[in-house]
Amino acid sequence: STQKTPPAVLGVDIICVLIVLCGCDRAEGSTLYANQKGCDGDRVYYDGCAMVAINGDIVAQGVQFSVNDVEVISATLDLEDVRSYRGRENHPHLESDPKPCYRVRVNFSLSDVDDVHLPVHQPVEWCFHTPEEEISLGPACWLWDYLRRSGQAGFLLPLSGGVDSASSACIVHSLCVLLCRAVEDGNTQVLDDVRRVVGDSTYRPTQPRELCSRIFTTCYMGSENSTEDTRTRAKDLAGEIGSTHMTINIDLAVRSILGIFSAVTGKWPQFGVNGGSRRENLALQNVQARVRMVLAYLFAQLSLWSRGRPGGLLVLGSANVDESLTGYFTKYDCSSADINPIGGISKADLKNFLFLLRRDLPADILTAPPTAELEPLKDGQVSQTDEADMKMTYSELSVIGRLRKISMCGPFSMFCKLIHLWKDLLSPVEVAQKVKHFFWMYSVNRHKMTTLTPAYHAESYSPDDNRFDLRPFLYDTPLGLAVQMHRQPGLYLPSPTWGQSRACGAPPGRMNAPTLQERT
Repeated sequence: STQKTPPAVLGVDIICVLIVLCGCDRAEGSTLYANQKGCDGDRVYYDGCAMVAINGDIVAQGVQFSVNDVEVISATLDLEDVRSYRGRENHPHLESDPKPCYRVRVNFSLSDVDDVHLPVHQPVEWCFHTPEEEISLGPACWLWDYLRRSGQAGFLLPLSGGVDSASSACIVHSLCVLLCRAVEDGNTQVLDDVRRVVGDSTYRPTQPRELCSRIFTTCYMGSENSTEDTRTRAKDLAGEIGSTHMTINIDLAVRSILGIFSAVTGKWPQFGVNGGSRRENLALQNVQARVRMVLAYLFAQLSLWSRGRPGGLLVLGSANVDESLTGYFTKYDCSSADINPIGGISKADLKNFLFLLRRDLPADILTAPPTAELEPLKDGQVSQTDEADMKMTYSELSVIGRLRKISMCGPFSMFCKLIHLWKDLLSPVEVAQKVKHFFWMYSVNRHKMTTLTPAYHAESYSPDDNRFDLRPFLYDTPLGLAVQMHRQPGLYLPSPTWGQSRACGAPPGRMNAPTLQERT
């Protein structure tokens, strides 16, 4: 899902290669390709990767992702090779349609006598990064541009011990690796920027872990609903990457807020397992999530001050694209941050990225079930998981997200596509249930799209950038058709008697039942 939009902007797109190799109908002549580098103040990262080609062969290629502000590549070409190539291509047509080829003499030269001895550059093999490598490099470079332009002194990340926050943490560590390599290679601009960020004019980074301890702070915000496993995973990961780590307990803050509510109303809400209603249960979860956001910004502003260092920290978010699309997060919780390096990346790709780094990660970080840990534990174990709350797996959600955002599918068209796509996995009734539940989540949470944290844009079905999403953010939540499919999915299965138009497009008249008005 990484680097898919638009060509020559986010990652090396195959179209860019075709432009260089086939600048016209034939790949004759020499071609120079240049691209911007870095973040231009928005969600897009321009990856550079300049190149030189002659007669369809790449002879020089720049670095695709780097922290260098400017990169210049050069190549020695023999223009006679272009002349010979054109002559070879035109040769079959000379007898029937001769085309004269003129040599124009001028009073200047592109080279001198000494250049005769310069070796001509030979074709090189084009280097592509894997999606996992792009996740490691692209967002890291984007974070660096944002950090040094913001005037802040580093990052703060609420680290939960799960896949999402671990991915954000590893991306920051990847940034530290890039910075240390650039300084080692003699990049004085990077060295000056690092010294300005850390507030030390004599500092010279040599080890990524040591640099990480200066510019990266992580904090585990636990509660009575948190497990020892997640706390240990967060601490172990922080130790591996070298971040300055804190463990914070939020129970006191949560009880204080609920105490204010109780003093005013005379009521004390309860979790569902303790007899509380669904509304009480959800409110208690949201209080914990929003307290974490408040504490994250408090520590971002004052943690360096408490250590006698100047400056503040940028708060990093860690909500993936699938959660953002369905709104499976609390509005103004830890997903509300300054920037989000993984907000355009799917859960499946994040797992593949961490699998690449598995030797340096806590053993169970990839196998542990995703959980928000906002409901009471059951016998000391997690009683709440993300996929159980969403009633679908992240893999299923990724497929549905693409159908909704890229293919612009509504409930019926999505249902028709999924019963074929998942015919070996789910029955039509089960597909209808998932489609109905997705659109219910999508509609009731649509308002959250207006407050998404600015994210590195890498996925074509990302809900970011919402400034260009002109669809309404207030939907009719019952979604009558989805409710009907849930109750009688057999009525809407394509059949041979329908004809092609009904099987793929407009439903029959019996589907236009009145929309139900109750909210489920």
